[in-house]
Amino acid sequence: MIIDAHQHAFWHRRNDADLVADMDENGIDAAWLLTWEIPPGESSEAWECFNPAVIRPDGFNPGLVLSDVLKARDHYRDRFVVGYCPDPRLKDAPTLFESAYHMHRARVCGEWKFRMLIDDPRCLNLFRKAGELGCPVVIHLDVPYLPDGEGGWKYCPNWYGGTVENLQRAAQGCPETVLIGHGPGFWREMSGDADSGPNIYPEGPVIPGGRLVKLMEDCPNLYADLSAGSGRLALQRDPDHARQFLSRFQDRLLFARDFFGKDLHEFLQTLDLPEGISKKLYFENASRLVELPKREES
Repeated sequence: MIIDAHQHAFWHRRNDADLVADMDENGIDAAWLLTWEIPPGESSEAWECFNPAVIRPDGFNPGLVLSDVLKARDHYRDRFVVGYCPDPRLKDAPTLFESAYHMHRARVCGEWKFRMLIDDPRCLNLFRKAGELGCPVVIHLDVPYLPDGEGGWKYCPNWYGGTVENLQRAAQGCPETVLIGHGPGFWREMSGDADSGPNIYPEGPVIPGGRLVKLMEDCPNLYADLSAGSGRLALQRDPDHARQFLSRFQDRLLFARDFFGKDLHEFLQTLDLPEGISKKLYFENASRLVELPKREES
């Protein structure tokens, strides 16, 4: 069995049927479908990612919306887990999520991807509500600054969440909630040279002392998904380190793609991991966090 613990519907010019066809081609049994709500002040330039059917009359793109997640789930009820993350700045975001939990069977709070600090009290209130309901939270982290290669810092306007220090405070402030880290700002901290490397996707051997390892050690409620280029490249840059990392945190890592295709699967196969670890990564850890939809009788 394979569970894709980070996926989206109706994006990158593919509808839900295209996604299911890709899942079938790659042997994926089920996927967590996540939203990405984009408030008016945080418009993204990645228009090819989004569904033109949900563009509002004012031209604003709301991102990956709950209604599309529910449409895909209703078309393929035994393949998808509903994920939903409201904007924490809304008046009562925790109540919105709880309503989605009861009304639409949302079982994942995600994807959290907003230009605000992740340890903001409004975020913590939402995360605590998710934990109260037994739902994990999927978090996208992109740093606000990168080293400029000349001893200074370059501002990154498309930041989300802040730094790993903000993530640590959020994890420690919500000890009963499982937070699942994801994104370039999360995975670049695998290596100890994050404060000197100017690239959002670093290359080369991992240097000891990365803040991510220390963060995983200090926060037992912090998990990670291996999705997108950020997760795969962080592992692929140093396969020996990847084997050690996957083995060390085998109970808190999730196979996930955040896109289509088999790149991550093919790389994981090159590591020759023990069967017990592979099972945890591919489906056991995700199944422990979220119950899968029941297979419908034909």
